[in-house]
Formats: sequence, structure tokens, C-alpha cells
Amino acid sequence: MALIIVLSVFNGFESLIVSLFNSFNPDLIITVKKGKTFDLTTFPLSDIKKLPGVYAVTEVVEENALLKYRSNQYLATIKGVSQDYEKTSGLDTMLVEGSFNLYEYNQPRMIMGAGIAYYLNASLQDQLYPITIYLPRREGAVTMSLERAFNSKNLFPSAVFSIQQDFDSKYAIVPLDFVRELMNYKNEVTALELKISEGYHVEDIKTKIKSIVGTNFEVKNRFEQQALLYKVMKSEKWAIFFILTFILIIAAFNVISSLTMLILDKKQDIAILHSMGANNRLIKKIFLFEGMLISIGGAILGLVFGGLVSWIQQKFEIIRLGGESGAFVITAYPVELQIFDFLIVFFTVIVIGWIVAWYPVHQISKKYLLYQY
Repeated sequence: MALIIVLSVFNGFESLIVSLFNSFNPDLIITVKKGKTFDLTTFPLSDIKKLPGVYAVTEVVEENALLKYRSNQYLATIKGVSQDYEKTSGLDTMLVEGSFNLYEYNQPRMIMGAGIAYYLNASLQDQLYPITIYLPRREGAVTMSLERAFNSKNLFPSAVFSIQQDFDSKYAIVPLDFVRELMNYKNEVTALELKISEGYHVEDIKTKIKSIVGTNFEVKNRFEQQALLYKVMKSEKWAIFFILTFILIIAAFNVISSLTMLILDKKQDIAILHSMGANNRLIKKIFLFEGMLISIGGAILGLVFGGLVSWIQQKFEIIRLGGESGAFVITAYPVELQIFDFLIVFFTVIVIGWIVAWYPVHQISKKYLLYQY
């Protein structure tokens, strides 16, 4: 029961984190292996757009920048995106303030993370003081002058998003032309982000894109973009599983003691069965079957009650997080039931049950219980 509940909660948190990251990470992203940028004039972009299943392609330029608002300064990553960014990203669903606009009245706007807004102490309501973005000049002599060492431009924020701390404190989304102008880029991009239409397999399209772009580019799906995170989540889940399994093994000694006491209590019955023609193997099977009944019964009851408790939490959100204060992304512990968890838990319990049942049964002949008439 404990195994099912804990694994279901881990599944819930994993699905929650994946959904949050998927609102920012695209289905596929294309980057160059060597260097930082690549030129679209020599890139087979039109061939990729013609592929069946490619819904939208967003041009991206990322660069570390210094943001300044009044007297506050903060280092962030400026992500310049083309106008179809809303098609490849779910960022518009994660806004906590403002509206998803890269341009207002033909003027560029910034969509910043909640962490950046916090550190800059910037407000959407303040339209008197813009946010200044400083980007280093690509060419020029080393100088102590801020104006000569950096290109700078001003713009006002239009929205604030909140996904996860790593994103909220790192990214500010701005129009692609805005960043290109600051960086003196023409057709260069640092990445291409792709949205895949529903009904198409991402891995199939990824393979086709790899054959088009060649070996000089990397094509990553969502899991590969956050490979370390997903590996850590899986490792944590199975680490907890093995810890609880170890506790289960300790608890299973109760079965050993119960069977041992039962064997001692049934000395005369064992002798009677033996006198009636039952051999040692048959008598061992009887007690082994008794032990397996205990394990199977406990496994089934545990799976039923664990699944029931998890379903109640999933349906009615009994155990909550922070009430309705909005301090968390969710208001209750997330739970997700997966059939694989039920199968692996049942198999684990049965294997442990068979081992702990076999040991006392194996000791029957050694204790000479079969020969006490």
C-alpha cells in the first residue's frame, strides 16, 4: 500500500514538472554542434518546413545580457523569438500578469520571468521607466566605457510568466529583430524551435530532420533538452522504491515467524499426514502454499487500498499544499496511477513472500518434525 501511494505521488510530481517544462521547451530544437550561431541563408529551413507534421518553426537568438531598471541590475538570458513563437511554445498559458504581446503599438515588448521581475523590482504598471538591455558589442576595442563596450536599448515589459525557478530567474522573451539589432546580426540564429502537429510521431520527424541537416547539427526532443532533470527524477523514484522494498523485507520476517509457529503447532498433524502416505515434498508444499496465500493476500489488499487512497487524492485532493494562497503551482499533492507500478509492486511482494515462506518450510526436515509420531 505504501509503495503504491508513494510511487503514485512521484508519478504526479513527474507529470507536473514535465507539463511545466513542456510549456517552455519545444517539441524539437535544432542547434549547431560547433560554434554558437548558424546562418539561415545556407540552412535548409524550407526543406524542414515542408516536412509533414511540422506545424511551426521559430527562429531563436539567445544571449546573456545585463538588465537595468532604475537602480536595479540583473544578469539574465535574453531570448529573441520570431512572431510565431506562440505556436511553438505554451508560454502564454503560464502568464501570471499581463498579456502575451511581443509588440504593442509597433513597439517591442518584453515577457519576463517572475524571478527577473522580482530582482529588478519591475512592474507592468510603471510605464515611465523602461528596462534597459545591455549586450556586448561583437567587435570593438576593450574599453572601460559602458556605452562603448555595450549596445543598449530600452523597452517596456508586457507580461510576467511563472514556470519554474530555473526559467523564471533566467529568461526574458523579446522580439527576434530587437536582439538581432543589438547583436548586429542579419540572418544568424542560435536555434530553431519546432512544434509538431498532433498525430505525428516526434521521433520519426526528428530522424527525418537529422537526415536533412547533416552531422553538423543537433536535434533534441523535450526529454533530451532536460536529460539530467528527467534522469534525476527517475533515480529519486526508484531510490524510494528500493528503500520501501527494504522496509518490506524487514516486515516480511513476520511471515517467517508466523509460519515457524504454525509448523511447531502442527507437529502432530504433520506426523499424521506422514503416516497417511504424505511425503516430505508434499508437506512442504502445503506450508509453502500457506505462506504464499499470506503474501498474495497482503499484496492484493495493499494494491487495492493503495490504489483507492491514491484515487481519492487524485479525485478529491484531500491533502493540500498551501491552501488557496497561490504560493504553489498546485493546490494539492499530485497523484497519477500507472499500471506498471502495480505490476512491479505485486511482483516484488510475491518474490519476497516466496523467499520468506521457503525458509521456514525448508527447515521442516532439519527439525525432524516429520518423524515425530
